[in-house]
Amino acid sequence: MDYKELLAFKKGFELAMCIFQISKNFPKEERYSLTDQIRRSSRSVCACIAESYRKRQYPAHFKSKLSDADMENSETNVWLDFSHACEYISDETHLELTQKATEVGKLINYMMLNPSKFGVSSK
Repeated sequence: MDYKELLAFKKGFELAMCIFQISKNFPKEERYSLTDQIRRSSRSVCACIAESYRKRQYPAHFKSKLSDADMENSETNVWLDFSHACEYISDETHLELTQKATEVGKLINYMMLNPSKFGVSSK
């Protein structure tokens, strides 16, 4: 299986693309701060999941990279909260995106707790 087939990757990618589209409407003065931060952290979730999958022959590395993905997902949630507090996104959009991020987090944690289901050997 390819990392692109992992549900956590698919859901993370979908979230990152939603954030990209929505952040196009953020004020220009946020371009190098909030807009950049939220796009980077949401994209890093997927990059870390891909890296973890490629490191699955090393259980500690697999979990470490998934932990990084979880950290980036949490950071994305913080930026979503700031986006909402600054009134760049509506209550509904904030709820929708934070629910998606919660789902991604649960999927990442499932992978960390069940590494053998993702081809990680238990050497």
